[in-house]
Amino acid sequence: MRQLLFDTKMLIAYERGTIDATRYDEDDIAIGAITLAEFRVGIELADTAERAAARSAKLAALEEQIEVLEYTPGTAAAHARLIAHTKRSGTPRGAYDLIIAAHAAESGRRIVSTDSAARFGDLPGVDTQNPE
Repeated sequence: MRQLLFDTKMLIAYERGTIDATRYDEDDIAIGAITLAEFRVGIELADTAERAAARSAKLAALEEQIEVLEYTPGTAAAHARLIAHTKRSGTPRGAYDLIIAAHAAESGRRIVSTDSAARFGDLPGVDTQNPE
């Protein structure tokens, strides 16, 4: 069983059915709490109450299937190392992307992402894969 960590774009694709979710049936999927927050922004910004309710219901169903990783002292240490790496290398990254990467580095999970701009695979201690 693969230990995977979905980023926000991947979680949205999983929720919308734009990827074949059955490919991940045998995997242990998690998301970082920051990914949960980013998804909730979509609920808060929904253009109708019905759309917000539908997104909220989908999120509740996902939370039953997917572990949400908390930001712990271990996550903070991995996050600090990744921030220092990006500052030393002169390659700035999105703040939320570094938190997702820190969860992966701390937990040993492989990030699954459709976001090529995040360049997760360039970060030390972070393993990635493209969606299948």
